[in-house]
Amino acid sequence: MIRAFENSLGIRNDIKWNNFILITLYHIIGVYWCYHYAFPAKWQTLIFAAIMYIGSGFGVTGGAHRLWTHRAYKAKRPLQLFLLMCFSSAGQNSLYQWVRDHRIHHKYSDTDADPHNANRGLFFSHIGWLMLKKNDQVKQAGKLIDMSDIESDPVLKFYNKHFNYFKLIFCYILPTMTGIWLWGENWKCAVAWQCFIRYLSAFHSELTVNSLAHAFGYKPYNKTIMPAENRFVATCTLGEGWHNYHHAFPFDYKAAEHFDFLNFGTFFIRFFVRIGWAYGLREATPEMINSLAERIGDGTPVHFPLDPKDRRTNDRIVG
Repeated sequence: MIRAFENSLGIRNDIKWNNFILITLYHIIGVYWCYHYAFPAKWQTLIFAAIMYIGSGFGVTGGAHRLWTHRAYKAKRPLQLFLLMCFSSAGQNSLYQWVRDHRIHHKYSDTDADPHNANRGLFFSHIGWLMLKKNDQVKQAGKLIDMSDIESDPVLKFYNKHFNYFKLIFCYILPTMTGIWLWGENWKCAVAWQCFIRYLSAFHSELTVNSLAHAFGYKPYNKTIMPAENRFVATCTLGEGWHNYHHAFPFDYKAAEHFDFLNFGTFFIRFFVRIGWAYGLREATPEMINSLAERIGDGTPVHFPLDPKDRRTNDRIVG
C-alpha cells in the first residue's frame, strides 16, 4: 500500500498516519452508519441536507477560493462573516491552509511543488495528498507565498486561531441539532445526513476539481496545461469545473467564461452585489479570452467571437 503512494518520478511522501487513519475510518463508519440509519428520513431532513450542501459549497467556492485566494471581488464585512460561517460548515482545512495551498497550486500547477500534483495520479490528486506529509518542494514553495493579506486581517486572524471550534459547531453540531430540534428528526438519522452524506458529498465534490478536472475534459484556452473544462465537475461543485478557463484567468470572479445555470457561486456573488455586500468584481474581457484561445487553445469554440483587430489587454472591473 505504501508503494502505491510513490509517483512515477520516484518522489515519495511519508504517510501522515493520523490523517490516513482518520479519513479511512470516517468513510468506513459513514458507510456503516448510513446503511443502518439514513432511512427513513423526514422530507425536511433531505431538503436541509441539500441546503447545507449548497451553503458549504459556496463557503469554499465563493469564499476561500474566489474571494480570499484570488481576490476576484471584494466583500463587505457582513458577507465575509457569512462566508466564514459557510466555509466552516464545509469541514475542510483552515482558511489559512486552504488559501496557501491553493496559491501554491496555481503558481506551481502539476509540478512537484504542487500540493496535489495531478501527474501523480487520480487518487493522489483527489484525496491521497491529504493522507501524506508534504514533500520538500511543496514546503519550500509554501514559504514563498505571500499571505500578508490573510495574516493582516484581524477577523481572519481570529477565525484561523479558533477555526477548529468554528468547524465543529457549523459543520457538525448545529446542522445535526437543527433537524432534531426543529422537526424532531431521529438523532441517528440526522447524524447520517449531516455528518456523513452531506459532508462527504460536498467534500468529494470539491476534491474532483483537483483530480477529475485535471484529467478529463477539453482545453479551449490553454492546451499546454493539465486543467480542463469538465461539465461533471462544474455540476457537482456548482460552478468550479471550468478549470482550463480558471487557470488561464484565475482573477475572474465567475471562474468560468460564461454564466452557467449551475454556477451557483457566480449567482450568489451577483446577488450580494445587488444588495450592496459585494463589489469590485474582476472579469476577463472577451478580447483577452479570444486572444489566448486563438494562440494556445485546443480549437474548441469559445463564446465571444470578435474582430481580430479589436483587442484589449486588461481585465475589467464590474459591480
